This record gives sequence, structure tokens and C-alpha cells, in this order.
Amino acid sequence: HVQLVESGGGSVQAGGSLRLSCAASGYTYSFYCMGWFRQVPGKEREGVAVIDSDGRTIYAESVKGRFTISKDNAKNTLALEMNSLKPEDTAMYYCATKRDACGLWSLAYRPVARGQGTQVTVS
Repeated sequence: HVQLVESGGGSVQAGGSLRLSCAASGYTYSFYCMGWFRQVPGKEREGVAVIDSDGRTIYAESVKGRFTISKDNAKNTLALEMNSLKPEDTAMYYCATKRDACGLWSLAYRPVARGQGTQVTVS
């Protein structure tokens, strides 16, 4: 049984920073693709960043240079460091995981599991 639990969301002014964390349990974490997607009510999901089992990363163009994804295999945790936040980054952020190919769209729409989400609000 895969379980993902996010933390670290909140409210911040434009230009500020937040760090999201995701604790994973119940499966062999290091062999899977992991990442973050976000969603605003009434809009489609957007894959934000993914990291594969070899540590390779992919970022959405909208966050490239501002967000950094990382993972700690020993602690089974995933993080998203978000800097220079903009109002358009406001969304519910979800930690997710999937097997095989590691892509932004497939993580957002074909995850094996996802967390309950953490709200990020930028004003």
C-alpha cells in the first residue's frame, strides 16, 4: 500500500519562497518516478517537476530556474524548493509517484498514487 503525505504549503508574498515535503511509505521508493503536480479548481492539472530513479529531473517551463526537486532515498522523502514565487503559482500541490516512464504529464494524469495535497497561495 503506497502512502504519500505532503507538508509545507502556506501563504507567501510574491517573490518569497516555500519548501514542500513529501513522506513516502509502503513501497520501494528509490525505484520509482516521483514528482509534483498542481491544480487550480476548474483548470487542468499541471506537472511541475519529476525526478526519476537515477536522479534525473524534468521541470515545467513555467517553473524552470525557480523550483528545485530533490529526494532523499535513505529517508524516503521528496522535496520541492520553490523560490521567486508568483501569484500564478497559487494552486494545490500534490506529491505523486508512478512506475516506468517519468514525465510531467504522465505523473499528473497516470500516477500510481498521490498525496492529499498541500495548498500554496502567493499574493
